[in-house]
Amino acid sequence: MGTRSTIGYVDENGFVKAIYCHWDGYPEHNGRILRDHYRTPDKIVKLIALGDLSSLGPEIGRKHAFSPFEVPEAERAAYEARTENWCTAYGRDRGETGTKAQKFKDIFEFIADDRGQDYTYLFKEGKWYCWDVYNIKQVDLYAMVDELA
Repeated sequence: MGTRSTIGYVDENGFVKAIYCHWDGYPEHNGRILRDHYRTPDKIVKLIALGDLSSLGPEIGRKHAFSPFEVPEAERAAYEARTENWCTAYGRDRGETGTKAQKFKDIFEFIADDRGQDYTYLFKEGKWYCWDVYNIKQVDLYAMVDELA
């Protein structure tokens, strides 16, 4: 079972655009990747434009096989080396529909959206924030990840 998360940002009009991510949503993984690799609005917008993710990687990457098992065994090691840091997206990489980013009227609507996530991440005013859905607590992701290191 995955540790699910939602990832969003507040746009220039105050709306939140967000996606779902199935795997490794805990702060030590997805939180660290967001904090360390998704620091600019441009890169964050590109990430959210991918739509819902199976897994978040430090790099957005390019279209690739959804699973290494879809790649011939003789090519698997090269495939895994090439894509190990890439995001895997349901739409781009598996061809699913209905995976585009959602738009919320404000932060409250975004936080209240229940997609079965354990953690919710939001980029606002140049900073990442994280909510632990079960403890309903907002934390500064930078401090949280440093504390967990």
